[in-house]
Amino acid sequence: MNRAYLLTGGNMGDREENLAKARALLNKDCGTIVQASSLYETAAWGKTDQPAFLNQALALDTELNARQLIRRILKAEKSMGRIREEKYGPRIIDIDILLFNQEKHNYHFLKLPHPELPNRRFALLPLAEIAAAVMHPVLNKTIVQLLEECPDKLEVKRLPDLSTNFPGFRI
Repeated sequence: MNRAYLLTGGNMGDREENLAKARALLNKDCGTIVQASSLYETAAWGKTDQPAFLNQALALDTELNARQLIRRILKAEKSMGRIREEKYGPRIIDIDILLFNQEKHNYHFLKLPHPELPNRRFALLPLAEIAAAVMHPVLNKTIVQLLEECPDKLEVKRLPDLSTNFPGFRI
């Protein structure tokens, strides 16, 4: 069994509903979500003239390898209406693999660990909620250590606990 840490996010349409649909698709087609962070709202990063993003980190147990998982993730994004037009542009859903076990990959379609993870507070904060002591396989630092050292100072706001809306998930 493999453990993947994912970040879901989006800033178009009903953001909470889109994250819920993504969780359902991942649970159905990719493995079992064993942990979910709270929902976090962040101003757009990279291209700032767009609505705020809602993000959530997930821990997924899967029988798939990393390449199989990214293919299924891309299929799930497409089924939800994701269109890749503009780098850092608005999107209905974005699902990134942040970590996959302690594996390192450098494929053109998949880089693990996610190369920008140490620089993105909006990814580190939700990930620290569910995987604080997990070690980054290249930097040999915990997620909490990376969060403390993160150069990104963009405000990341945790939303109120909505766990009653999503039975079976710790949010």
